[in-house]
Amino acid sequence: MKKIAIQGERGSFHDIAAHQYFDGEAFELLCCKTFEQVFEHIQHDSSVIGLVAIENTIAGSLLHNYELLRSSGAVVIGEQKLHIKHALCCLANEAWSDIHEVHSHPVALAQCRNFLAMHSELKAVVAEDTAGSAAYIAHHAKHGWAAICSSYAAELYGMKVLQEDIHDNKHNFTRFLVLSNASQASLLRSEEKIDKASLVFSLSDEEGSLSKILTILSFYGINLTKIQSLPIIGREWEYMFYVDIVFSNPMRYRQSIDAITPLVKNIKILGEYESSK
Repeated sequence: MKKIAIQGERGSFHDIAAHQYFDGEAFELLCCKTFEQVFEHIQHDSSVIGLVAIENTIAGSLLHNYELLRSSGAVVIGEQKLHIKHALCCLANEAWSDIHEVHSHPVALAQCRNFLAMHSELKAVVAEDTAGSAAYIAHHAKHGWAAICSSYAAELYGMKVLQEDIHDNKHNFTRFLVLSNASQASLLRSEEKIDKASLVFSLSDEEGSLSKILTILSFYGINLTKIQSLPIIGREWEYMFYVDIVFSNPMRYRQSIDAITPLVKNIKILGEYESSK
């Protein structure tokens, strides 16, 4: 049975994404308080697979997770995109009139700002996790408290859904990376289905250096789907570039990597995997 490490509690969006990616498979869920703990599990136990959020269509990139990925040695073996839907949940025997506090992760609270503004009588309280808020309210029978979480979490903890789809933007998606220990990567992905890669590199301080890289990728028919720059700590105005590319011809992809390698510094392939459609 696979062991899947996620940040958050059972019922969290990481949990939902894991079940979607490993649809139909039985696995043991390792719930971690922090993303650092997820990467530690992968490093210390080669049988553990990690699943971590990397970007959201509203909140943007989770920058710290890029650095954790680069420094950990973990390998990207897949990705999963999840439609994020928030619901307001409370104890099963309570009603709207009983609720005076709403608990959730700060990102979830921000994504339901309009809903909360329309219900100014509700005090918004920041918590560590969406599903964790539901679990705490359920386990401690916190009367008058509600959680913003998934309806799946509400069902899991025996809570009542007061209102579905309370998020402001209905086009709210999060992209998750599926990660493994480097020693297991080739066993956990299908080489025939690989059509995407994640890279990281730095550039020399020369005019047009990034433009040259992009031109080469274009020449080889490589489609750039994301580029994220992060400053290199201790080296003023120098950056690491995290790049996602998709391709249809593996040979042309390999040729493009060979072509850009002499023009960049510290290039590292973070993973090659099948893209999420």
